[in-house]
Amino acid sequence: MKVHFIAIGGSAMHNLAIALSRKGAEVTGSDDEIFEPSKGRLKKEGILPDSIGWNEANIHKDLDAVILGMHAREGNPELERAKELDIPIFSYPEYIYEQSKNKKRVVIGGSHGKTTITSMILHALQRLDVPVDYMVGAQLEGYDCMVKITEENDVIILEGDEYLSSPLDRRPKFHLYKPHVALISGIAWDHINVFPTWENYVEQFSRFCEMIEPNGVLVYNKTDAQVNDIASDYTEKLNTVAYETPTYTSNPNGTTLEFEGNSYSLKIFGAHNLQNLMGAMETCAAIGVKKDDFLKAMRDFTGAGKRLEKVTEGESFVMYKDFAHSPSKLKATTAAVKEQYPDRELIACMELHTFSSLKKEFLPEYDGAMNAADHALVYFSHEVVKHKKLAPITAEEVKAAFGGNVRVETSTEAVLDFIKGFDMKDKVLLMMSSGNFDGIDYGDLGGELVG
Repeated sequence: MKVHFIAIGGSAMHNLAIALSRKGAEVTGSDDEIFEPSKGRLKKEGILPDSIGWNEANIHKDLDAVILGMHAREGNPELERAKELDIPIFSYPEYIYEQSKNKKRVVIGGSHGKTTITSMILHALQRLDVPVDYMVGAQLEGYDCMVKITEENDVIILEGDEYLSSPLDRRPKFHLYKPHVALISGIAWDHINVFPTWENYVEQFSRFCEMIEPNGVLVYNKTDAQVNDIASDYTEKLNTVAYETPTYTSNPNGTTLEFEGNSYSLKIFGAHNLQNLMGAMETCAAIGVKKDDFLKAMRDFTGAGKRLEKVTEGESFVMYKDFAHSPSKLKATTAAVKEQYPDRELIACMELHTFSSLKKEFLPEYDGAMNAADHALVYFSHEVVKHKKLAPITAEEVKAAFGGNVRVETSTEAVLDFIKGFDMKDKVLLMMSSGNFDGIDYGDLGGELVG
């Protein structure tokens, strides 16, 4: 196989390129910018483009396929040349499906928790020596590539993103995988640049259920009212399996879970994480893993990368970072940390960084999202708003949207001043963002605070 990637430097694209190269395909690629860690990983595998930019000469009739990334645009010269030569053009998810047509496909969907649940499943299967292929949208600890595609494995685990497939294919990615086993963790409006109304966004999850193979399994979070409503429409068409928050107690090292008469000591904590665990357990059960075996395998699981990841800890101070940026994620994450450390003051800082979060019309969705924190700060950059070509927002509008005693800052220095103004004895610091507050090094900050 000879495969060319247009926009090979993307997070998902470069992982697929590496996976296909390792499988034995002849892989080439191009991009107009490639950053770390993609650049270093592609170079190590010997498939880093020799030069930056698009070149029609990269496209020739010997190619078996062209894979188009979201970073490319219509009118791209390589894309146009591929059309002229009638070379098959695939989006990333289309090609994943092509490579897994003969496998049992397990797809994890939902507005939040996808990466955590997928990483839980992979952790358990690895501990239990169950070989599977996979595709995960985030970098997980212990993996040097987040895509694995083999000829021999019978099952593939796929994180099912609801965002668009490619510039040419406006379908959500998870509509293309046609799962035999599917999970929906929760639904909370996101990606409003693509799905302008709540109803339009919810519809994508109903369509996802329609794509499940006949007699397939739908695992769903019954504590989410919207998910519960959708699942009720498929009780006669599919094998539906509900999950909810299990019985548990917090302890200094994490959580003690009670399930079917047995106790399990876990390192993760928080109701949301425990829900995710139950979803992962039921999904694994659908492919033949005993629930007791799954829970025993999860005893040393500490979480997915950037999801409630401990940065540093002192005698009476601990600092976490989290990828949380949507309203539902903020609410779940702050509540989980406060529940785990009820005798400490929680200082929670979050950054409005994504397109949706910075859109004036979306701000009211954040009402009460950080109420669990004792001290809350929200940061945004006027420059980022301008760069995303959005209508300007003010600190007063953000403060009014969040409600409660939330402080709003628009400079990185002010965020650091806020944090360093506290005596960190008996405190928990939680930093939540898909960015880094425009330049905060969490490791350095944590070291300074604990020192």
